[in-house]
Amino acid sequence: MSARKPTRQQRAVAERLDGCGEFCSAQDLHAKLRADGETIGLATVYRTLQALAGDGTVDVLRTDDGEAVYRSCSPTHHHHLVCRRCGRTVEVEGPTVERWASGIAAEHGFTAVSHQLEIFGLCRACSHDAAAASASAPSDAGP
Repeated sequence: MSARKPTRQQRAVAERLDGCGEFCSAQDLHAKLRADGETIGLATVYRTLQALAGDGTVDVLRTDDGEAVYRSCSPTHHHHLVCRRCGRTVEVEGPTVERWASGIAAEHGFTAVSHQLEIFGLCRACSHDAAAASASAPSDAGP
């Protein structure tokens, strides 16, 4: 955020987001804060999340439908594996990606580059659930 001391509401947003553990939309975070008894407006939640993202203390990604979701993150550069079904997120490092991004930028004369990488798939638990569901589904094939 800024060099000024954060307000009570800004602290509440940051602390509640820390407690989520996974990516969370501003609307969901607002609902959780209100359920916790916080008197805070949705606009304040959005402004606070944008400031935290600008500071690099919060990761932002866009869902398939374009919604921004937020997550407290580690301070070092990293990438994410994100489960499409349950939203479980794992921070991963990618030295090969870093070398490729630097090389491709240099090849085209770009400097001061940055990038974000999210890999979407199914986590182990959701893959297992999907496999079990398809195994137990009735087959349409006749005799």
